[in-house]
Amino acid sequence: MSAPYKAPLHLEPAFNCPFCGAYANHMWATGLQKYDKSRNGMGSLITHINTAQCVHCSEHSIWLNATMIYPFGGAAPLPNPDMPDDVRQDYEEARSILSISPRGSAALLRLALQRLCKHLGQPGENINTDIAALVQQGLPITLQKALDSLRVAGNNAVHPGQLNIYDTPEVATRLFGLLNIIVDNQITQPRAIAELYDTTVPPETQAHIAKRDTPRPASTSGDSVAR
Repeated sequence: MSAPYKAPLHLEPAFNCPFCGAYANHMWATGLQKYDKSRNGMGSLITHINTAQCVHCSEHSIWLNATMIYPFGGAAPLPNPDMPDDVRQDYEEARSILSISPRGSAALLRLALQRLCKHLGQPGENINTDIAALVQQGLPITLQKALDSLRVAGNNAVHPGQLNIYDTPEVATRLFGLLNIIVDNQITQPRAIAELYDTTVPPETQAHIAKRDTPRPASTSGDSVAR
């Protein structure tokens, strides 16, 4: 299981880098401070620009008034490397607008989930129906909750309900992690296990195992019924 993701936070000494994704220390520097010199402004700070350099990849993020403005979507985790290309495209687009439209990000993540369902063997036309089918096939309850959280948040982003995703950007940020968890559980882990199995278990042994696990027809008693 991957390490917990820590989103970038203003002046925080360590977090997951928005460029390389590594959890690393960051060196902060002040680039510009501008104060209101008008009589009514009373010298209040109106512009404050910081940069944070990742000690792992040396890239710089730029922050304006405690909000990251570069890279776009840097607060969200990078996509799982095993995420299918069409799902990744929606994921990256959702990342790019996170800072300006958490609601738009949630809607795009719902679309990404719909595409992912097709890669999990479902029609991909109705997410609710797809999730129900996956549950019938043995999907763990924790994964069901992750899928439904993405589905409901995405629905509410388009048709506002109890959760106003626009007012809760931290929730939108966490939704990215949910999609990565689903990909890890349904794609990354099975692929890693299959690769290790093929590496460590010889083909003839695999054949014996397959025969061992093949369901056998129910046996019938050969005893005749006494008359």
